Amino acid sequence: MQSISVAGKKVSPNKILCVGRNYLEHINELNNEIPEDMVLFFKPNSSIAEQLISEHKINSDSPAGQEDVIHYETEICFVYEQNKFSAVGIGLDLTKRALQSKLKAKGLPWERAKAFDGAAVFSEFIAIDSLSEQLSISLQIDGQLTQSAYISQMIYSPEQILQEIQKFVTLEDGDVIMTGTPAGVGQVNRGSVFKAELKCAEQLLVSAAWQAQ
Repeated sequence: MQSISVAGKKVSPNKILCVGRNYLEHINELNNEIPEDMVLFFKPNSSIAEQLISEHKINSDSPAGQEDVIHYETEICFVYEQNKFSAVGIGLDLTKRALQSKLKAKGLPWERAKAFDGAAVFSEFIAIDSLSEQLSISLQIDGQLTQSAYISQMIYSPEQILQEIQKFVTLEDGDVIMTGTPAGVGQVNRGSVFKAELKCAEQLLVSAAWQAQ
């Protein structure tokens, strides 16, 4: 089982629940429709990785003769414990964008583009007592600000996300919820340095850095 670090302890999530299309500007940049209902999908424990990958091996999912190009999506993430979100951190939801577009065009599920090994990279998670509307996230790539947003810009709040998830699936302690990405997604290039920060007001809560492999 793959693990994450929560308040200095190793935790092995059973699963990762992800929210899609939760920021209006991100919906617009990908020319998607605003969904009538919350978009939810799963990543398995095996998708968790410590390294940020820039490409995935060629396989039957890829167009002939092409490598799988990976796109990044930076997200505020929570750890579930005892019927609430008990810890917060940063996650990179990695996506095979061309494959995802192909699957969406055919009305097929996204898992082949979202749930592969190495498709989720996480920072340290820190314990929280309550949720704050002043949480914000940012990503710099090679020193250039690429993504930034406040939690208040989400279409669905963390409380609404938790309520919706619990309508159809049992969450277990240690499960991770990824709450969606703001505008600014793009390709992961080998060698690029990604630096992400999570703040509450002006206070830095969590930072993480990865170099794409």
